[in-house]
Amino acid sequence: MRAWMLGLVARRDAGMVTSEYAVGVLAAVAFAAALYKVVTSGQVGEELQGIVGRALDVQM
Repeated sequence: MRAWMLGLVARRDAGMVTSEYAVGVLAAVAFAAALYKVVTSGQVGEELQGIVGRALDVQM
């Protein structure tokens, strides 16, 4: 009976349920929104433009 119980637990615990997917998606969206806010802020935007500008201005 113990082997049957272990098999049942392994099958039942093999993947996420719908509520876990929903929480995961919400967490990913919240992280993406926070990252977007940081990247589009003034100081970070200026730094990124500077990095791209220096990369494109490389003399060969």
